[in-house]
Amino acid sequence: MIRRKVRKVVEIGGIQIGGEFPIRVQSMTNTPTKDWAKTVSQIKRLEDVGCEIVRISVPDEESARVIGKIKSRISIPLVADIHFDYRLALISMEEGVDKLRINPGNIGARQKVERVVEKAKEYSIPIRIGVNSGSVPRDLLEKYGFPTSDALVEAALRHVKILEELDFYNIVISLKSSDVIRTVDAYEKVSEVVDYPLHIGITEAGTFLRGTVFSSVGLGVLLFNGIGDTLRVSLTDDPVREVEVGFAILKSLKLRSAGVDVISCPTCARCHVDVIELAKKVEEEFKSVGKNITIAVMGCEVNGPGEAREADYGIAGGKNGVLVFKKGKIVKKVRYEECFDFLKKIIEEKENEGSNSKG
Repeated sequence: MIRRKVRKVVEIGGIQIGGEFPIRVQSMTNTPTKDWAKTVSQIKRLEDVGCEIVRISVPDEESARVIGKIKSRISIPLVADIHFDYRLALISMEEGVDKLRINPGNIGARQKVERVVEKAKEYSIPIRIGVNSGSVPRDLLEKYGFPTSDALVEAALRHVKILEELDFYNIVISLKSSDVIRTVDAYEKVSEVVDYPLHIGITEAGTFLRGTVFSSVGLGVLLFNGIGDTLRVSLTDDPVREVEVGFAILKSLKLRSAGVDVISCPTCARCHVDVIELAKKVEEEFKSVGKNITIAVMGCEVNGPGEAREADYGIAGGKNGVLVFKKGKIVKKVRYEECFDFLKKIIEEKENEGSNSKG
């Protein structure tokens, strides 16, 4: 059983992270923020797949000035990503953002950081100190030779010290590298010396396949060791896929169980049905169901009710038809052409029955 390291609780726009609260899945828009309508549209798509926190880049004043319009049209906490210009952080907070992601080292002189912290206190807005391999201060690069895990940790702690000296403790920390081992090492080290919530991720992980693999390995190791309070799977792809992969990682470790989980066999010569297409169809049909149910799609009787007996519902192909089963017990044998509709029918009947009994 995974035992999470208990962190301080930080509130972001009405939801809590840290402590024993669920590990939150977040993403980041890739639309031009100043095009607020397009940005809202993308955030709505992210909400539809369960995204719990969303970050937007704020590269200029025009982007900062539309935050209020974006915020009023979405239902999840909004994070402003700020670099270099502290005034953008001030505007973002006035516009109603729920959290800031900054690197105090590139905001500028200390008085600029003080201005940001002062307003963050006034508005009760948490600040995520985000250190990436590409943002390690020059003196630490000279000290360590390159962005080592120790360099990442020292950079983060330096920024934490700045905020703590200003009597600000509403802090979240992230230390990301595109190197999985370096990232894991950095988080393990910082988790031993601070109790602030940790946002975890592998930065610049790559396109869908590479990014999914690298993120799954890195985040899987951290989560298994109890590290992580929010996460983002960084993909060079549609942000919706980041959220889907993030929840899949958490489900694999039994850290979240929201929604339908489709398990399916890898197929072999025993298959008498098109498992690949059938599994995709089942996944697509039930992806928006809010119930916590497991559906198995298996290619033959060997991997049917036996191996998938823990599933709530399932189908298994056979020579003379398809077995439809529930909790490991066969309900009926139907023709392949009928199996999907029959499965859908028994799931809908059972889940509707459960809803009606509560009402």
